[in-house]
Amino acid sequence: MKNKKHLITRRDFMRGTVGAVLGTSLLGGERVFGAENNARSSLVTVVRNEKVMDAEGSTVDAKILREMLDQAVMLTTGKKNAKDAWLRLVKPKDTVGIVRNPTYHSELYDALEASLVEAGIPKDNVINARGAPSFSGADTCTALISLPALKVHVVTGIGTVMKNYIMYSNAPSKYHGEGGAKLGQIWYLPIVKGKTKLVLVDALHPLCDKGPQVDPRYKWTYNGLIAGTDPVAVETVCVRILEEKRRLLRGEPWPLSPPPLCLEAADRVYHLGTSNLNKIKINLIGWEKCHLLPIS
Repeated sequence: MKNKKHLITRRDFMRGTVGAVLGTSLLGGERVFGAENNARSSLVTVVRNEKVMDAEGSTVDAKILREMLDQAVMLTTGKKNAKDAWLRLVKPKDTVGIVRNPTYHSELYDALEASLVEAGIPKDNVINARGAPSFSGADTCTALISLPALKVHVVTGIGTVMKNYIMYSNAPSKYHGEGGAKLGQIWYLPIVKGKTKLVLVDALHPLCDKGPQVDPRYKWTYNGLIAGTDPVAVETVCVRILEEKRRLLRGEPWPLSPPPLCLEAADRVYHLGTSNLNKIKINLIGWEKCHLLPIS
């Protein structure tokens, strides 16, 4: 009998296979987020507006997008205005790196930069920190805002939050195996560790299959932003949205393939946040049609 290659599944992880492979003592239970962030880590805010994009997803209304961004930051922090919300997350003396994904909308980056500057962060202290460590400038940052786009990935299942810092590893292929189960390691690299103040997902025009290459058949106008301080909780909500959209398209359950093992590993091995959807509070604001979330 020929040897069969073992494929790690979610069930394998729950039995401890992935945990054994990675070694749960690797990080000694250390967490990269401070107590303040952990206290509200289960909250994920989803802000949607049906008018922020046209039906084809080609034009973005910058004014509406800015309003959505400010709402997302205020609801994430519990503050009543955008300035106070940002100052809850970052300080004027910080060098804030925005770590964008290549498929993000440039209008969102512009809105984010403008909102930070209006909150008192000097414009020169807000930098585009996308790229390998040698040229991203991320090593000089004291705070990071992760700005990924909502999309699937044929190697890791999902290519959104946990994968957004992969270029800082200098060895992306090292983290592609086992459904991206080792992606959580990257969040402990010195260039990243403890710096992430906000995860803000561009969910305006997501991709639910065939990613990261864009196949127009699987793009749709969700018209949303997803925000939180717990990267695992945010990614868990992202998986829910993608899988629900896939279910609607096929008319039956259509899980991500490969399964995104980065979630369980990020939670149980790397202690980056919670991957249990039942323990995540989702705050949906705005357009409710086809929100794809586990709330009434």
